[in-house]
Amino acid sequence: MGTGTGFDRGTGFGHGADAAVGERRHLVGLAYRMLGSVAEAEDAVQEAYARWYAQAPERRAAIASPGAWLTTVLSRVCLDVLGSARVRRESYVGEWLPEPLPDTAEWAVGAGRAADPADRITLDESVGMAFLVVLESMTPAERVVFVLHDVFRYPFPEIAAIVDRTPAACRQLATSARRRVGAAPAPAAGSAVVVREFRQAWEAKDIGALVSLLDPSAVMVADGGGLVSAVVRPVEGGERIAQYLAQMAEWAPGLVLLERTVNGRPGLVARRDGATATVAALDVADGRITRIWAVRNPEKLGLWTAT
Repeated sequence: MGTGTGFDRGTGFGHGADAAVGERRHLVGLAYRMLGSVAEAEDAVQEAYARWYAQAPERRAAIASPGAWLTTVLSRVCLDVLGSARVRRESYVGEWLPEPLPDTAEWAVGAGRAADPADRITLDESVGMAFLVVLESMTPAERVVFVLHDVFRYPFPEIAAIVDRTPAACRQLATSARRRVGAAPAPAAGSAVVVREFRQAWEAKDIGALVSLLDPSAVMVADGGGLVSAVVRPVEGGERIAQYLAQMAEWAPGLVLLERTVNGRPGLVARRDGATATVAALDVADGRITRIWAVRNPEKLGLWTAT
């Protein structure tokens, strides 16, 4: 699962501005996994760079590894953001889900893709929606330590300096985080076929076909943020989910369903009147859909306007 090699990052760039600029892709990917939001990740990275350039030039030149310095500052910024986010989400309307991430290769030509922060996040198993949802259950310190060590392979002694704890305490945090993660499911073979059949059944409002494609114990979670209509509590059971989706098709005539990659896995995008209304990430096991995470909050769909 590791996507990095530790605090040697940046040593190959020299000690100038180029070294710091060259770290942006790594930093955005790191912050997105820590925060579950592309917008918040970009803000955190901007804050880290602001602190970098606020230093005197001679002080920046004396830093052996700009990548290590920026990673340390960014991780501390993310710790602060996570702490305040937990308070904000207590008053969030309904379920809070991570911001879904598109595969920019599927975007329309000429949509200004090069300027989007999503281009800087590598799609792998560590950005799967199921994985990110589990990360949300961790304490801020657990999440930062786990992402740094288990995902990006930073060593505990350097992580300890970031979170102001001992290496032993960091190992304990990582162990606690791993218990929450458990055995994260790998992408299921043939999941794209299941998603396609699910889309076709949804378009046909075929409840029987939908039920056959959903695990009996499937769960659907929707995130509207109080800004658009969405179920406030999870919908449990394949039959109930199928009925809800069929009703949704009736309530929203003209809904167009597209098969798109969502956080690195086959998913669905629902569009109406040319605008993205819902982005759905799905988990598939044994040929059936076990989880649906439907993001409807328009504030989390900005990256999907050009898909």
